[in-house]
Amino acid sequence: MGKVQRCIIIAGLLLAQVGISPGAQAVRAGAGKVAKDPRPVLVCFGDSLTAGHGAEPGHSYPDYLQKDLDELHLKYRVVNEGVSGNTTKDGVGRLNEVLALKPDIVVVEFGGNDGLRGIPISQSRANLDRIVGTLQKAGIRVAIAGITLPPQYGVEYIEQFNQTYTTLAKKYHVPMLPFLLQGVYGGPGMMQSDGIHPTAKGNAMVARNVLNLLRPMLKK
Repeated sequence: MGKVQRCIIIAGLLLAQVGISPGAQAVRAGAGKVAKDPRPVLVCFGDSLTAGHGAEPGHSYPDYLQKDLDELHLKYRVVNEGVSGNTTKDGVGRLNEVLALKPDIVVVEFGGNDGLRGIPISQSRANLDRIVGTLQKAGIRVAIAGITLPPQYGVEYIEQFNQTYTTLAKKYHVPMLPFLLQGVYGGPGMMQSDGIHPTAKGNAMVARNVLNLLRPMLKK
């Protein structure tokens, strides 16, 4: 993927992230039923890319991840805890909400909005560290899904930004996907007209990316 393509994906995130998509609302509305479901809970925790911004109900990546797990007879209940526009600080503020679900696994996807707002790397890294560390301390297994920034933010800032995910993955010994939209941008029918958020087809591919990330963690 070229620098211009990444710029198109990331630069408009803040403009487009204005509330939770209907699809994300549908998934999150069922969160209260998790206690009655005996399956282990798998939480997708992040911003609009997790929430499924612009997707029809049932077509966010967590929705497709649930379908993929069901087809593989892997008995997990996927809960979408994505909120459009969230920063890493917002993620810290919602930790108790996620902990209350008593998940077995959490996929953490934050950081794009921090970068776009020019938040110091040290603050974003500290927030993500707190998110991952708090989840692990609670006995929850964690996987990290990363994002990147357009070239105008400068080589040094982008390198430090990208390094945040690698640093935390090594510190906490957790699996990491460097770029959540890997293989999605540029594919026919993969992106919405905003050039930022995946279509249903794109979200299905994102789900496969996440499934591959999680495979070593999943129990039959």
